[in-house]
Parts: sequence; C-alpha cells; structure tokens
Amino acid sequence: MKVIIAGAGIGGLSAALALARKGASVTICDSASVLKEAGAGLQLSANACKALFSLGLEQQVRAIGFYPVAAEVRRASDEALMLYNPLGAEAEDKYGAPYLQVHRSDLQGVLLDACLSTKNITLRLGARAVWARTEEGEAVLDLESGEVLAGDIVIGADGVRSRIREALFGPESPVFTGQVAWRGVVEASRLPKGLIPPKAMVWTGGERHFVHYYVSGGRLVNFIGVVERDWRKEGWTEPGAPSELFADFEGWPEPVEALCRAVEAPFRWALFGRPSYRRWSVGRITLLGDACHPMLPFLAQGAAMAIEDAVVLADRLHRLVDPVLALKAYEAARITRTAKVQAWSRRNAKLFHLPSPAAGLVFGAAKLVDGLRGHEPGDRLDWLYGYEAK
Repeated sequence: MKVIIAGAGIGGLSAALALARKGASVTICDSASVLKEAGAGLQLSANACKALFSLGLEQQVRAIGFYPVAAEVRRASDEALMLYNPLGAEAEDKYGAPYLQVHRSDLQGVLLDACLSTKNITLRLGARAVWARTEEGEAVLDLESGEVLAGDIVIGADGVRSRIREALFGPESPVFTGQVAWRGVVEASRLPKGLIPPKAMVWTGGERHFVHYYVSGGRLVNFIGVVERDWRKEGWTEPGAPSELFADFEGWPEPVEALCRAVEAPFRWALFGRPSYRRWSVGRITLLGDACHPMLPFLAQGAAMAIEDAVVLADRLHRLVDPVLALKAYEAARITRTAKVQAWSRRNAKLFHLPSPAAGLVFGAAKLVDGLRGHEPGDRLDWLYGYEAK
C-alpha cells in the first residue's frame, strides 16, 4: 500500500512509522524546510506510552522522559490540596506503562530518527500540501509547488488549520474561548533547589490557572499559564513580554512567581474552540490528530490522541483489504473516544477557573462521591489511561 501523509508533526511521524511497520510505503510531506518543534512540554500518560512502545520505541521514549511521582491540583489562594493522583511506579503497575513528561522536540526527534532509519519511509521537506482529492481510484495530494502525488491513501495530519480537512469538508469558523495561554521553559538550575516538586502541578484561581512540570529528564521546567482575556492571535510562536506574564500571576505561590521571573522568552497564544467533527474520512482520504479532533490543553491528551490514532489507523489498513472500508473502521474506532477527551478538556477549562469557594465545593463533592463509591480520585481516569490502541 502506498500512503501519503501531509504533516510531519507527532501524529504524522507516528502514523508513518506505524504504517511502515505494517509493510506500507509511506511518503511524508511537510511545509517546513527543517523540522523544528516548538519548545514546549508534553505529558505522555500510559495510553500514549503504550502506543509508542508498540512502535518499538520503548527504550528511546523512556530515555527522554521525566517520571513524576504524582499529579496535584492546588488552590492558588491558600495552596490547599484539591486533588492528588499518584503516578510513578503505582500508576505504571496499574496501567502497564509509565506516565512520562517529555520535551516535544525530544519526542519528535525520537520519531524522526525512527522514520529516517526505516527504508520504506520517505520524508519530503519544503513540500506544502494545499489540497487533496480522490481521482480514478487513487488518493491525490496537491502540493503548493504544483506537483501532484498519488497513492492508495492520503492522511491529513496537518494540524488545527488543516488544508486537508478543508478540502474534505469546507472551511470552518473556530470560536474564541475567551482564554489566552502563556507557555515557556526554564532551566531547572536557575530555580531554587527543591522549589519545583517532581510532580505535574496545576494551580487554580478565579479566571486563570497555571501548570508546571519537569521535562528533558529534569533539566528543564515547562509551564503553561492560562488567563481569561480578549486577545485573539492563534499560534504557538507569538512572543510575549515577561513583565506581562508576571503581572498575570503576581501574588501567586512562589513556584509560579519564580517561573514567571526566570523565563526569558515566553510565548502566548489565543485558545479557539472547534467542534467534535462527526466525519473524518471521504473516500481514500482521512484525517488524524488535531486535524480531526483539535484539543484544548486542559487534559494533556492532544499528542496522546494523535499517537493512538496512528496505531489504530495502521492496524485497520493492514487488516482490511478495502482501503475505503478500512478508513471507515478507523473512524468508527476512534471518534467516540476522542470526542469524550475533547469534552473533558472543555470541562477542565471551566473547572480550573472557578473562584476559590466554588472550586473547593466542586472538588470536595467529587471526593465525596468517590469515597461513597469506594474509588480513589485517580480511578476517574481509568477509561483514559487504561486504553490500549490496537
């Protein structure tokens, strides 16, 4: 099978590797002349790690990861613990894989190295995909240069502003959420020793929240701070002033203020909501990752869902003779799960921004319900972390 993939991000590279391991001949096209990911962190929960490990990458992924001992949600106003979810060895035993925190560029490097060393994968850079269509029993990808590529399948893994999705379903109108996100990374050596715990931390407050965790084996600390504001420039690379970042979180707990003081070049982007698409495929063309289920960053599952997509898509294309039926089976296997993750992400966006009294009531009620049911707080995510893509 000859497969063409538009987009060489985490999802596109994962799909190429998964398909090549099933015997497909894969060409990946990306508009960038050099692959260089944004300097941001990713949280790879057990479901993501299991999918990556199934691609033969366990040693490499473990080597780039930081192993947090827990995830915590704390109220910024008084540092009260709202939620505690153990990770580390306990979570690995429970779900069959670790919870890792990685730098996005480190993970992309692992995937890229694996693709470049696989003989039936071709990577084409400086090749911007602008359209896709099915023609005379083939899937066709049009490049900006005027070149036309044809194969058995075209996969749009080209992100939230996917041209392939537009070719299939027309233009969209994303809705501004009213939230703006700051992001940055800080060298751990620039922070007071012991200030940042080895945990995935969420600090909540009225109309804003702040997340931080280690990446790159603990050498760097990644953070995201989200505030409610009317500023509407979407994209990962818009520079922001450190003074504005600090002003947004001044008076918050010392780990938050220290990160805001230490970062030299923060970035910011406006968060736009997009729908849960009911269809991903038309004929021999399909979508993957953010192109079909764009995620708000409040459940840390955007990359995980794209990696899961890749494994499931490769399996269906390998097992089913008819590519069109295979794409329908892939869509059917994935669409309900990804829609649920999108919904939980939207819910967390509201939950993390509740004022202190309301947040205490909501988290307290959740703990009470868990106790009555005999559940631990972390059990609420069993459906998410316990999943195995196949």
